Amino acid sequence: MTGWIYWLDMAGVIVFALTGVILACRSRMDPFGMLVLAAVTGIGGGTLRDLVLGVRPVFWVEDPTYLWVILATVALSILGFRYIHRLTRTFLPVTDAFGLALFTVLGAHKALLLEAPGIVAVLMGMMTGVAGGMIRDVLARRVPMVLRQEVYATAAILGGSAYVLLHGLGVAQWLGVSLAIALTLGLRLAAIYWRLSLPTFAWVVTVPNAPPGDPALPPGETPPRKRAKARVKLIRPGHSRRGRR
Repeated sequence: MTGWIYWLDMAGVIVFALTGVILACRSRMDPFGMLVLAAVTGIGGGTLRDLVLGVRPVFWVEDPTYLWVILATVALSILGFRYIHRLTRTFLPVTDAFGLALFTVLGAHKALLLEAPGIVAVLMGMMTGVAGGMIRDVLARRVPMVLRQEVYATAAILGGSAYVLLHGLGVAQWLGVSLAIALTLGLRLAAIYWRLSLPTFAWVVTVPNAPPGDPALPPGETPPRKRAKARVKLIRPGHSRRGRR
C-alpha cells in the first residue's frame, strides 16, 4: 500500500471510529461501549473484506497501528465528551458519508491490487464502506443507515464502479481515487441534504367501501361486501416520507 493510500485509509478509520463514539454517547454507553462501537465501525468492513478475499492476516493484525489510532480516537473523544453532545444530528450522517466514501474506494482499490475481477472489486468496496456502519447501528439498536430510504449503498456501488472503470482506462491512481471519492461523497451528501431516495415497492391491500343499501333486499339485511384486493405498488421517492421529518 502506497504512502498516501495508507494515510487515506487511516483517515477513514478515524472518521468511522468517531461515528461509533458519537453513536455510543447518544446511546448512553460506557467507555467500553464507545471503544467497541469505534472498533467495529473503523475496522469491521475492512476485516470482512480481507476475510472474503483470503488475506491472512487481516490488515489490523499485520499493522496494529490501526488499533492504536482507534484507542487514541476514543481517548480524545472521552476527554472532549462535553462537545460531542453539542453536535447537531446531521453531524453523524455527514461524518459517516466521509468514511463511506474513503472506505468504498480504498476497498475496491485493495481488491484490484489482489487481481480480483471488476465486479468483485465493486462488491468489496461496498462491503468495506457499509459493513462497519451496519454492525455499529445494530449494536446500538438502530436501523442501519444502509437500510433506510436515502441513497447509501447505491452511492457506494456507483463510487466503486467509477473507480474500477477509471482504473481500467489507465487513469492515474491519484486522480482515479480522488474522483471516485468525490463522486461517492457527493452522492451521499446530496442524498442527506435533499433526502434523495430510490423508489420502493410495497404490498398494498385495498379494502373497498361498503356498497349502498339495495332497496330490493329485505329490511335489516346488508349487501355482501366485496373482497379486499392486494397488489404490489411502486412508491415514488418523496411520497413515502410525507409527514416525516
